[in-house]
Amino acid sequence: MRFLTSLFSSFKTPSINELKKGGVPNHIAIIMDGNGRWAQKKGLPRIFGHKKGAEVLKEVVIASKDIGVKYITAYSFSSENWARPQDEVSELMKLFVEVLEKELDLLIENKVKLNLIGNREIIPEKVLEVFKNAEKKTKDNKDIILNIAFSYGSRQEIFEAAKKMYQAHIGKKINIDKLDLNALTEFLYTSGIPDPDLLIRTSGEFRISNFLLWQIAYTELYFTKILWPDFNRKHFFKAIYDYQRRNRRFGRL
Repeated sequence: MRFLTSLFSSFKTPSINELKKGGVPNHIAIIMDGNGRWAQKKGLPRIFGHKKGAEVLKEVVIASKDIGVKYITAYSFSSENWARPQDEVSELMKLFVEVLEKELDLLIENKVKLNLIGNREIIPEKVLEVFKNAEKKTKDNKDIILNIAFSYGSRQEIFEAAKKMYQAHIGKKINIDKLDLNALTEFLYTSGIPDPDLLIRTSGEFRISNFLLWQIAYTELYFTKILWPDFNRKHFFKAIYDYQRRNRRFGRL
C-alpha cells in the first residue's frame, strides 16, 4: 500500500465519461476527517462542521452513483468517539437522527441501500431505531450500497468475528481445521461486501484510525489536506483519477 498526499494544484477535473473509461473502483472507503477543525477555523461550534460534513457525504454518494461506484463505506463515528465530551456526543446523536430522517426519501429516490456496520449494542435506542428504519426502507435498493460505520472499531470487529467463528466451531456449524484465511470475512460486519479498492482520508492526517484493518490489506490509500466539509465532487474525482494511475499488484510482481 502506498501513501500519497494529494497534489491538487493545476488539476483539471476529468469528466464522468473519462473516469468511467479509466476503471472506476468498485468500493471506496472514506475517513471523513476534519469536521471539528473546519468549524473552529470559522469560529463556529464543532457541530456545524459535522452538519456540513453530512451534506458532503450526500454529494459524494450521488457522485459515486453517477460514475458507477457500487459501494461506499463512510467512517462516521468510531468506537473511540464515545469518549468525546458528552455534550458533543449528544449533539452528534441528534444530528444522526435528523439527517437520517431528512434524507431517507433521497436515499430511496436514488436507489441507495443503507447498511449500519458497527457495535449496535451501545448505540442509543432512538439512533438505532432510525438506522434500522432506513435499512428496512432501502433494503431492496441496488444502485449503490452505503455502509455507515457507526460505533465502529476494527479491532473490536475482528475480535468479535474470531469469537463468533469459535462459537460456530463449538456448535459444529463449521470445522476450523478445514477453513482457509478468508473464512473470517464471513463473520465480520462487512460480510458479503467486497474489500475496498480505494480508501480516502481527508484533513492531512496519515493514519488509518482503527478502520477496516482486515479489509484494506491491498486497498490503495489516498490522503488529502482538504478538510472533509470542503471536500467536493472535484476533489472526489481527483482521488479516483489518482487511483486509476496506479498499478495494483496485490503483492505480485
